[in-house]
Amino acid sequence: MKLGSRQSTLAAAGTVLVCLLSVALARGQAGPEQRPQMAEDVFKNVQVLKGIPVDQFMATMGFFSASLGMSCEDCHSADDRNWEGFAVDNPRKRTARKMITMMAAINRDNFGGRQIVTCYSCHRGGDRPRVTPDLHALYGALPPADPNEVIAQAPGAPSADQVLDKYLQALGGPQRVAALTSFVATGTSAGYGPESEKRPVEIFAKAPGQRTLIIHTSNGDNTTTYDGRAGWIAAPLRPVAVLALTGQELDGARLDGELCFPARIKQALGRWRVGFPATIDDREVDVVQGTTAAGVIATLYFDKETGLLVRMVRYTDSPVGRIPTETDYADYREVSGVKMAYRWTTIWLDGREAFELSEVRPNVPIDAAKFARPAPPAPPAFRPAPR
Repeated sequence: MKLGSRQSTLAAAGTVLVCLLSVALARGQAGPEQRPQMAEDVFKNVQVLKGIPVDQFMATMGFFSASLGMSCEDCHSADDRNWEGFAVDNPRKRTARKMITMMAAINRDNFGGRQIVTCYSCHRGGDRPRVTPDLHALYGALPPADPNEVIAQAPGAPSADQVLDKYLQALGGPQRVAALTSFVATGTSAGYGPESEKRPVEIFAKAPGQRTLIIHTSNGDNTTTYDGRAGWIAAPLRPVAVLALTGQELDGARLDGELCFPARIKQALGRWRVGFPATIDDREVDVVQGTTAAGVIATLYFDKETGLLVRMVRYTDSPVGRIPTETDYADYREVSGVKMAYRWTTIWLDGREAFELSEVRPNVPIDAAKFARPAPPAPPAFRPAPR
């Protein structure tokens, strides 16, 4: 899907998917009551980005990749079996440190410390900032703005309650939606580039927001879990096999889990507001935005005709800029009287994953162990290169 005629600004996603510091596939390890691992606890030679949790550090690496259209290997000596090479200094890493310091100084001296200037402000997917105006962009049609900032209630727009009530009614009605308390689903997912072949997927979900997603890859299981309080991701070929979700990343996982059971959608976010209508795939949508207690902004797009949710974009902060994660929903089917999306695609700064369900079993008992901290994935078997 696309917003109006806007072309995707995520053109770098394909090249940076191979980045082994993936923002979406490298989280998870300790509960919120434990001190999270900091970047300098795990990685060597961290000089500028000290004092931030590892999951936010990896998200920041993803922001660099998307902003410059570069992969991890462009700045690091990458080897997913020996992470020591990532600490080796080189001219590009030294330049990056200077740029981070310069950007922080610009924001501090000119914008009161607010994060107005980011890597993406100048680079826009290129390794060098543009210095010459693009005449075609100057006189061509302007794409519609993507409301990735906090929006205000638009004059004359319906209230958030009206839009959300219409959504619940479109799903089957509040009573039926509230009656859905768990489900187990199976299907497939396809990644981007070298991971584009379909892989088996399992989903376990239990109200109000517990959720475990398992992708069975050729290198081992990639497991994302949120147990209602803590969240983890266990993934193969990562510097930390099981890494904790913290702060806004954890709040984002909570939101993903709660939206599996939309009966509580009004409680999932606060400070609701409805912006001006937008267009997705030539269909008019209502734009509703809310914010979590931890400051995660989520923008939801509901089809004006059907009332169904067709897109959610949530934004988390990093030391260098706001990080978007977008999910598009399609192919709603009735499951025990409630409509559920059987297809959805999630894109983030350095990757894309397309899911398709084949079976959903509603209101089944689920062992609590399914939502426990996942075990580290077994290392993939070493396959020597052909001679």
